[in-house]
Amino acid sequence: MSTRTSAVGAFRSLPIDEPDALVDVEIEIGDPGPHDLLVEVHAVSVNPVDVKVRAGFGESSEPKVLGFDAAGVVRAVGAEVREFSPGDEVYYAGSVDRTGSNAGLQLVDSRIVGRKPAGLDFAEAAALPLTTITAWETLFDHFRLGRDATGTLLVVSAAGGVGSMVSQLASRLTNLEIVGTASRPESAAWAKAMGAAHIADHHDLVTEVRKVAPDGVQYVFSPVSGKNVEAYAELLTPRGEIVAIDEPEGMDLLPLKPKSLTWHWELMFTRPLYEPESTAQRDLLNEVSGLVDRGVLRTTLTTRLRGLNADTLRTAHRMVEQGDMIGKVVVER
Repeated sequence: MSTRTSAVGAFRSLPIDEPDALVDVEIEIGDPGPHDLLVEVHAVSVNPVDVKVRAGFGESSEPKVLGFDAAGVVRAVGAEVREFSPGDEVYYAGSVDRTGSNAGLQLVDSRIVGRKPAGLDFAEAAALPLTTITAWETLFDHFRLGRDATGTLLVVSAAGGVGSMVSQLASRLTNLEIVGTASRPESAAWAKAMGAAHIADHHDLVTEVRKVAPDGVQYVFSPVSGKNVEAYAELLTPRGEIVAIDEPEGMDLLPLKPKSLTWHWELMFTRPLYEPESTAQRDLLNEVSGLVDRGVLRTTLTTRLRGLNADTLRTAHRMVEQGDMIGKVVVER
């Protein structure tokens, strides 16, 4: 039996200052599929991918409901679900091929859902999933790092959502030395709190990184790639590695060839889209939940907005679009 729920959606791509860029709507959702959870959403976080999807989907006769990061309470489970029951508190990042989390109720595949850290409230938990999955897959899937890994990791935009989690995970779970880029005192302070041992101003990347890592770096996490490829080629030691999450047009990777450098793409939606049977994201979210509750990791929530409605979400999108966010902005009911 279908259910109706309040949601925030868009019918066409518009600048965020347009009143119709995001609107309050009602949508119909069906029953949970075999592996689905029906979740009552208590908080959502806004990421750059939310902004990108909103700005680029075009037009739709039905409201496009955005939102990936969420935390909430399970209200119903599909026939094949064994790991969750109604009443469980969960957190997750969702998938680009399903209706988003900016709604009162959402259907989500249980195999990409983790148990919410007990020590965090819903807003604190909602800040974590997408950036944590991205950071985890960067370090432990692409770089294949172990707990005894050594070397130097350059984290570009270290005060951002993903950069914060890359730094936290690397500093707590490996022996890497971390150089984070930041250009303002407040972003530098946050990056250090997240685990960066050194700060480099990204406006003169090579010179600034060389000051603290004169022998170069072995790993680079890159959310801003196009203009930095030559700098990475200069800074990386032979056979070094880069993980990038952006997609700049016309990027030339040939400067990486002389040192036999490796370029990885990271998209945390790859597993939900192409490996739907995998429980890897559920497993890592559960592991991170335990790390949070043991005090090893912390939430990256920095801005808390109240009211899961179009007005509040427009404010959150506007903050993310400005490009100078420290940590994460979360909207709670």
